[in-house]
Amino acid sequence: MYVYDEYDQRIIEDRVKQFRDQTRRYLAGELSEEEFRPLRLQNGLYIQRFAPMLRVAVPYGQLTSRQARMMAKIARDYDKGYAHISTRQNVQFNWPALEDIPDILAELATVQMHAIQTSGNCLRNVTTDQFAGVAADELIDPRPWCEIVRQWTTFHPEFAYLPRKFKIAINGSTSDRAAIPKSMRSALSLCTTPSAVDPGFRVLVGGGLGRTPVVGAFINSSCPGRTC
Repeated sequence: MYVYDEYDQRIIEDRVKQFRDQTRRYLAGELSEEEFRPLRLQNGLYIQRFAPMLRVAVPYGQLTSRQARMMAKIARDYDKGYAHISTRQNVQFNWPALEDIPDILAELATVQMHAIQTSGNCLRNVTTDQFAGVAADELIDPRPWCEIVRQWTTFHPEFAYLPRKFKIAINGSTSDRAAIPKSMRSALSLCTTPSAVDPGFRVLVGGGLGRTPVVGAFINSSCPGRTC
C-alpha cells in the first residue's frame, strides 16, 4: 500500500482547509448552490434528498487496520454507527451533517485518506479482485498496476474534468472476481494474461451496470504491459 510522504500529506491537509472555507462560505450564503456544487463534488460530497452523502476513496479496496478504525470512528461520531461499502470498493457515509464534512475530511487526512475524485466527471477509484495478492489462481498481483494508474490520474487536470465519469478495473487472476466486462461505466478495463517477462493485458471498454447494463467489448486481446 502506498504511504504518503510529507508532500502528499501537505496537499491533503491544504485541500481540507480549502474545502472548510468553501463550506463556511456556502453555509453563510456567500456561495450559491450552483457555485458550491462543483466544489463539493470535487471532494466526494453529494447532497441527496434527506442528507449529504460522503464517499471516501479506498484505492483498489485496500485499507490498513488504522484506516478501518478511523472509518468506524467517523461512522460512530458523525453518522448512524455504520457505513456503506460501495460496489466500487469505496466507503460511503450517508447521514453526516454538512457542517461536519470538513471535520470528517480532516480526520481522514490523519490516516492518509481523502474523498478526492470519488464523485463528479473524473477518473474514479481503480478496482480489483478482493483476493488480490493471495488468490490461488493469480497470475500476477494486480495491485501495483492499480497503484500506477491511481498515481497517474489523481490530481491530473486531464482526468478531473471529463465529459463523463471514467472507471477502470484491473484483474490478475484466471477467475474474474473484479467483474471486468460489466462493472465499469464508460470505462477502460484491463485483464492480465500470463507472461514470465512482460505481462500483457486484454483491454475492454464500454461495460457498465446501473439502469442500462452493458457488457464491455474487447478492443485488444494482448496488449503488452509496457504500452498499456
